Amino acid sequence: MIKDSQLFRKFLLPGLALLTLSACGGETQIAAIDDSGLDQTVFEWKMITSWPKNLPALGTSPEYFADIVETMSQGRMRIRVYGANELVGGLEVFDAVSQGVAEIGHSGAYYWQGKIPATPFFSSIPFGMTSYEQDAWLRYGGGNELWRELYAPFNLIPVRGGNSGVQMFGWFNKEITSLEDVQGLKMRIPSLGGEVFRRAGGVPVTMQVSEVFTALQTGALDATEFVSPYNDLAAGYHTVADYYYYPGWHEPGSTLETVFNKERFEALPSDLQAILMAGTEVMNQLLLDELTAKNNEALRALVEDHGVQLRRLPDDVLIELRRISDEVVAEMAQADEAAARVYESWKRFKDGVMNYNGIAEEAFIEARKLPTN
Repeated sequence: MIKDSQLFRKFLLPGLALLTLSACGGETQIAAIDDSGLDQTVFEWKMITSWPKNLPALGTSPEYFADIVETMSQGRMRIRVYGANELVGGLEVFDAVSQGVAEIGHSGAYYWQGKIPATPFFSSIPFGMTSYEQDAWLRYGGGNELWRELYAPFNLIPVRGGNSGVQMFGWFNKEITSLEDVQGLKMRIPSLGGEVFRRAGGVPVTMQVSEVFTALQTGALDATEFVSPYNDLAAGYHTVADYYYYPGWHEPGSTLETVFNKERFEALPSDLQAILMAGTEVMNQLLLDELTAKNNEALRALVEDHGVQLRRLPDDVLIELRRISDEVVAEMAQADEAAARVYESWKRFKDGVMNYNGIAEEAFIEARKLPTN
């Protein structure tokens, strides 16, 4: 935790003349002026998330974001982080930040597809782009501009807030050897992946993370996807399901989102706006780095220490899921005019980056596997 009380006392406390203490919705401001006459107003904000408190990577990265923002702002921006169900439910983040219940949220854009059909493009698309490809589209391919345009009517500013990388497909209480084994399975799997699963014969369920373990334990769910070994080990899914399947075709590079209440954000001094944005960039990289560093050891522990049965989905299953995925994504692109524009931008960038990666990343990974003797 980055809590530097000496820094706070050195730069903020000396010479402060307290003027007012005001509250507006979820926001508290302590207005003050230092000896030089500079504005040293302290903002106390709330950040709500869709994740259980302190869940590795997903839950801890917002805490790091809050700490680094407080340090960079020399104590002028203090953020209290709430896990799912502490202030609002995990699937209520969008509305709560939009309405000003909290100033910041951390979640996944695909949860809001019912409000904005194009939101999965800003999170993850089945058989779509990887983490760094998705980040590149958002930053340099026009994705950010489209994202902000679609969220603006809801009084929100969206920013990338981490990426899971390629996920695991998930936990199952039975082996999957063909599409026949998917028929009727109740699986927690959101967004487009859930629709693909439904068309393949499964029963998708949308459920916030905090409820999944009990649902698996009681048989209300037959399977669940979540993230990857590091998070899944912490969640304890290996104690209620035996089979762990890969690859995560449904979420090959899931961008997490940080959303700001637009009105509150734009009312901040410009330097605090810049600090908040810089903090999201740090969190974006930190989350992916942590998962990349921790996943392999967590997978080893699951397999060797806990006896988890690691399985790869059969090729014929993956081929059919890919076929269905292409249908679902194309249909989503026809849902409305905005979705069509986002799809055009996303697909154009994906086709281009895949063309290059065929002779770059993919070619190198294959070359790295070649025997040396």
